[in-house]
Amino acid sequence: MYASPAYQGYATRDQTAALFAQTMGLVALTAAVFAAGAYAGRHLSEGAAIVSWIVAFVVLMSMNFAARRSSPALATGLLVVFGILMGVASAPTLYWYGSTDPQILWQAGGATALFIGVFGAVGYTTRRDLSNVVRFAFFALIALLIFGIVLIFVHIPHASLIYAIIGLVIFAALTMGDFQRLRRTKNMSSAPLIAASIFLDVLNVFFFFLRIFSGSRD
Repeated sequence: MYASPAYQGYATRDQTAALFAQTMGLVALTAAVFAAGAYAGRHLSEGAAIVSWIVAFVVLMSMNFAARRSSPALATGLLVVFGILMGVASAPTLYWYGSTDPQILWQAGGATALFIGVFGAVGYTTRRDLSNVVRFAFFALIALLIFGIVLIFVHIPHASLIYAIIGLVIFAALTMGDFQRLRRTKNMSSAPLIAASIFLDVLNVFFFFLRIFSGSRD
């Protein structure tokens, strides 16, 4: 998603404003259906959550294909399905936090809003080309996922905190890149795909902050 052709080129001011409004509207829509999915799936088993993660990934790949084929209506519909599935997949985790210490959810939500606001604004307004930064962050994200697998088998002191901080650094770069792509793109049909990228930025940052704030209570 971070290698989209839409990252290249610049749009006119009117196109940029229209695309920004459309994309952020889709992000809000995805967040809303995510919340609905999380509520609906709050009593599901972890197995059902894992299945939802897998299906959500398949839907995301299908949405990427639809966006590249210039089918915005189909891509938007898949974005809604993706948001619901991600909500269902995240439901057990969110329900656990909500049942044990709901204040952590509010803290993580506030920190996420500030984080995305700051780095989104930097990415949207900077004149520096961030494509190389985004490319490096993408490979760093793969390395982080491998590190997460290693942590399953190897105990490292404060590993969860280290993992979360590194993740926030990576998603600071990815967030800036997505918002710069939002400003530069000329293709209005790419709005669902960019919205999915920004939503994933928000969701990952939120979960990293959950790790940090829950660790501070230990």
